[in-house]
Amino acid sequence: MSKIFGERLKDLRISKGISQQQFAKIISTSQASLSKWENDVQEPCIDDLKKIAEYFNVSADYLIGIVDWY
Repeated sequence: MSKIFGERLKDLRISKGISQQQFAKIISTSQASLSKWENDVQEPCIDDLKKIAEYFNVSADYLIGIVDWY
């Protein structure tokens, strides 16, 4: 995954006005994992990617940088 993922995830989360801790709870992961994803240190598993896409109502293709629209 490119560094686009972390940037897009963070932008989407901030646009909803929720903290890392709040969003981590929503998708049942740790705040530490979410931080690693947003900083492109680690990639989420497919199940977590699906939860993120569904929550923000965007495609996984958008999140990982294949397309520039959601």
